[in-house]
Amino acid sequence: MEPTPARERRDALPEGLAEAIHDTAEEIAALLRGRTDTGIPVPGSTWTLGEAAAHLAQANELMADIAAGQERPYGDGTPQSLAAANERSLAGFGERGSDPLAEMIMSQADAFLAAAEQRPLDETVSTPLGSMDVATLGSYLLTHMLGHGYDLARAVGRPHMLDGARVELSMPFMITSMPRVVAAAAAGLNARFAIRLRGGQRFGATFTDGALTVSPGPLSRPDCTILIEPVTFLLIALGRCDPWGAMARGRVLAWGRKPWMAPRFPALFTAP
Repeated sequence: MEPTPARERRDALPEGLAEAIHDTAEEIAALLRGRTDTGIPVPGSTWTLGEAAAHLAQANELMADIAAGQERPYGDGTPQSLAAANERSLAGFGERGSDPLAEMIMSQADAFLAAAEQRPLDETVSTPLGSMDVATLGSYLLTHMLGHGYDLARAVGRPHMLDGARVELSMPFMITSMPRVVAAAAAGLNARFAIRLRGGQRFGATFTDGALTVSPGPLSRPDCTILIEPVTFLLIALGRCDPWGAMARGRVLAWGRKPWMAPRFPALFTAP
């Protein structure tokens, strides 16, 4: 199947998502092309540049296969099992060259888009983080690329590709996945959080005896309201940013009956 240019896919996925997937993959590929030393470390990770790029290439292929209707079991849906599956997958994949990986990241992102435009967007598919519709799978792919694209940009000392518009497109996946990655730290918790992305989406997170329900829109009578800059939200959610440091820099504000719960909120989840 010949990939359709991203600009012609505007009706196949939620507005802006196809372009964001294509452009993010291209920007990641641009970071990699021509790099001769892929053994340099990725800050905050045990992976090298080549290993992180190889994981991203494999993940894009996985998402493209799922969008095309293939069954691709990958862990049991828990963050721990995903980490183990990642290591097994990397061990069986020897490519670490920057140019081949750059092209694979790009081609598999476009393969995902070509497959997604052939499927009803509300069709349910099985993913490493449980069942979701095809549109949310696209948001998952984008979110995954943004997280690892941020890592690769830091490794090579280049600007990252996260921005408010792309974070907004990641939110369907983030909201869907949050109840599936609740950490042991949430056990027994009863609390209501209202999350507001500055200039963007709002949602509520209600813990009842440790179980999480996420609701769209404003939440009435929250214990803690958190106003957060969008890129900072995604970086904290993906474990790439310290919430205390973000609060000290004014990127996170909190108020309500229990504002001191704001820094605890990220610790209630295990980053997927």
